[in-house]
Amino acid sequence: MSELPDIDQFRKEARVWLEQNAEPLPEINEAEEEDQEVVWGEGSDNVAIFHNFTDEEELARLNAVKAWQAKKFDAGYAMINWPEELGGRGLSASYVRAYMAEERKFVVPSAGELPPTSMGLIAPTVAAFGTPEQKDRWCKAIMRMDICGCQLFSEPSAGSDLASLTTRAVRDGDEWVLNGQKVWTSGARFSEWGLAITRSDFDVPKHKGLTAFMVPFDCKGVEVRPIKQMSGGANFNEVFFTDARIPDEYRLGPVGEGWRVALTCLGFERDHSSSSSSSHTGGSFKQVVAAAAWAGVLEDPIIRQEIAALYSMLRTAQYTNRRVAAGMRAGQTPGPEGSLGKLMWTAGMTKTGEVIARVLGAKVVVDGGEWGTYAWSEHILGAPGYRIAGGSDEIQRNIIGERVLGLPAEPRVDKDLPFSEAQRQTRKA
Repeated sequence: MSELPDIDQFRKEARVWLEQNAEPLPEINEAEEEDQEVVWGEGSDNVAIFHNFTDEEELARLNAVKAWQAKKFDAGYAMINWPEELGGRGLSASYVRAYMAEERKFVVPSAGELPPTSMGLIAPTVAAFGTPEQKDRWCKAIMRMDICGCQLFSEPSAGSDLASLTTRAVRDGDEWVLNGQKVWTSGARFSEWGLAITRSDFDVPKHKGLTAFMVPFDCKGVEVRPIKQMSGGANFNEVFFTDARIPDEYRLGPVGEGWRVALTCLGFERDHSSSSSSSHTGGSFKQVVAAAAWAGVLEDPIIRQEIAALYSMLRTAQYTNRRVAAGMRAGQTPGPEGSLGKLMWTAGMTKTGEVIARVLGAKVVVDGGEWGTYAWSEHILGAPGYRIAGGSDEIQRNIIGERVLGLPAEPRVDKDLPFSEAQRQTRKA
């Protein structure tokens, strides 16, 4: 095995490359950032949780990220800890952290959930289950963002119970015929591929009859429709399969092993959701305080109590995420505390909306043209979405209850029943 490069030298080289290819951010240390005040009426008052862009704006943002990622890939900074045989540099995660610590000091483009889903979830799942040909076909192309991949998991009738999905995959020679519907698919309109979990056998228990496929979106019989959100925009999509014929070479993993593929992908998703949670998503605590000061209610004892409770909640979530990050830096594998961080993050966003509604009253639902008031409606309308995104609150609580508190697992009366029989019993009930 070749000797690892000196990590300090690696970091210096990364910094030089970044200085040559990106614009540096103003230098603000964490203490200074904590002390910065929000000046009412200055800058953007956008506190949306899910953005509201036109298709043209969305595509322009995505293209900017693609251009940056290609440049980063070609310089050797996109697959730092990937195996060399897959196109990576074969370095440890500490080198990734070293690079990211430098990249955070620069202005780099961002385009919502699709790029991290494609590169952080789909590519490593292909690496875990793909054949050599599949890895060669998709991993580097996804990590360079020549193509994008999304998750095709959720279904209207399955809810949080992914194993109850009913999208059907029927084998026909060297092809599979897919029929069904997926929903809440982030980024599907701008993806070339989707990782679909389907049911290939209805006569075995629900977890055993699933098969995974990489589905090309230019395939006949695949239709993507945007879902218009009440907060504006269309981050999510529904995808329909109507006699879509998929070659067997696009199957990911063995027939009937789709549940393992799904769990692996969801594991990457939980790690990503907890590590990327930000107290600034959808507005910051200081913006709430600034709104209360502007509205003249900062001295109201009930409002002050609500603001104090919000501060405690957000701080606790922040320290929980820091603990997870510190464990990862020490080489620990993320555990169920990621679920705790996700729950606390979504609870914080919900609480923020409740407090700001008390502070601003009707101004959050009536667009009177005042800076920093009606803008909060996008936060309030968007916050419930994160109770589902990245694993629903109910699933996160199950994980904490079973793996942290040692509580008995939820009763699963259909665990050993053939899926077709379980469906019949459900319909009778």
